[in-house]
Amino acid sequence: MDYETFKQEMTEDLKQRLYERGIEDVEMSFHNVEKANQHYESLTVRQEGSNVGVNFNIENAFAEYEHTGDYAGVLAESTHAIMQGLENVPSVDTSELTNYEAMKEKLSIEVISAETNAELLTKIPHESMEDMAVVYRFVLESNDAGRASILVTNDMIEHMGVTHEQLKADALENAPEIRPAVIQGMSEVMREMMGPEAFEMFGLPEEQEEMMYVATVPDKNSGAGVLAYQDFMDQAAEKLGGDFYILPSSIHEILLVPDNGDKAADDLRDMVREVNATQVSPEEKLTDNVYHYDSKEHIFELAEKFEARQQEKAEPQIDEKSEEHGSVLKDLKDKQKEVAAKPPVKDAAEKAAKAKGGEAL
Repeated sequence: MDYETFKQEMTEDLKQRLYERGIEDVEMSFHNVEKANQHYESLTVRQEGSNVGVNFNIENAFAEYEHTGDYAGVLAESTHAIMQGLENVPSVDTSELTNYEAMKEKLSIEVISAETNAELLTKIPHESMEDMAVVYRFVLESNDAGRASILVTNDMIEHMGVTHEQLKADALENAPEIRPAVIQGMSEVMREMMGPEAFEMFGLPEEQEEMMYVATVPDKNSGAGVLAYQDFMDQAAEKLGGDFYILPSSIHEILLVPDNGDKAADDLRDMVREVNATQVSPEEKLTDNVYHYDSKEHIFELAEKFEARQQEKAEPQIDEKSEEHGSVLKDLKDKQKEVAAKPPVKDAAEKAAKAKGGEAL
């Protein structure tokens, strides 16, 4: 079946499946959803009497159907996903959604690719950070089941009567409080993921020099936003012991690699591109670039800019006084050559006299 037919049948069948599971009186409608790294048509499912619904990516469901031809399987997966969403819908006071004083306590910061989200950025307040963009979000609820949040738009803050500058100031103050930066060594992260017993079974040492660190937020959702926190760079420099490279693992976390002089930015960039191409889903990708923080000069920049600065510093500088002195000596030598090339005054006089038929005295 084609896409439009799929949408119609899926809507009718989902209503029936939800009804059989005790979820009655649901409203379903289609909307275009524009999110960071994503733009898709959504089937929005909302129970009657609720002011919050669940957005389900109907385009992905159709793509799965086209790939497998298993409509029943896609319907079952879709029903399960929507039921989970409805069970975890947060209770939201809609009157607060337009009250900035109530909402600003929920302000969070995220970073996304500026190039990938160029169209979206025309509609939302943001700041530039090299080839990334810092954006703002109201986090309504976050738990193991997921996160309910709202991306802040230009229309939203205009309706609230809030300036871009005020939004930025409040977010910079609030975000590190509600979603503090967490920096851990890679071995520590592996120990948490594997569990102490498995970690020890693999014979990994308890204490070792960390070659790489992971930075994110406690719920590990859109944690790359810590890059924009006011004190994050210096906190990381203190933990890592100086300068470091930043590898954008995804929008959820970043990797920090100490700059101890034996890492080449090109090699790190190749690694990021390889991981992005094979391990990171398009909607979670940040960028393919590598960044650097100079802890002495407090400069965050693309790694290639850092290397260009270092190369410029390493080039020999010409002393202006030496250059001036050398120029004077050169002028004197040139003058000497010029004088030596001219005939002596006496010879010139004799030649002139002979030409007149006389002899010089």
